[in-house]
Amino acid sequence: MESKSIAYHSPIGWIKIVGNKDYIMAVEFHDQEPETVSHENEEENALLQIAHDQIKAYFESGLKKFTFPILQPGTHFQMAVWNELIEIPYGKTISYLQLALNLGDAKKIRAAGSANGKNNIAIVVPCHRVVGSTGELVGYAGGLWRKEWLLKHEHALPKSLFD
Repeated sequence: MESKSIAYHSPIGWIKIVGNKDYIMAVEFHDQEPETVSHENEEENALLQIAHDQIKAYFESGLKKFTFPILQPGTHFQMAVWNELIEIPYGKTISYLQLALNLGDAKKIRAAGSANGKNNIAIVVPCHRVVGSTGELVGYAGGLWRKEWLLKHEHALPKSLFD
């Protein structure tokens, strides 16, 4: 099925939202306005518009939960990691070690970090809520400055960063 896309100019740069009539498949950061592909049929673009409006509400009024359907292909392990990320509440963070423990094995910390970095649905699958064991901001494909901004926006910046 053909995917379509729209863009939103957020406080932390352009965001490209990619999907079809059934699922949102990517929410990506861009430094410049991205090229988009839409459809003349409004029904075909309805889910993209819903996702756009909810992401805009996240930035403008602190929307805490997204309700549109997402689909992101990956390995069984990657999908398990992404499902764990979705469970991290707005305004909270966990460490990469805690993420690995939630998956059943502390030895999976590197694999969990790698899967976290392959997440294509930024903000909605909140990989920005995973921090280092001492609260340091590490590993964010969108840039650490965006991770810091998002955590400040959610009032979730780890206290250790203020020490």
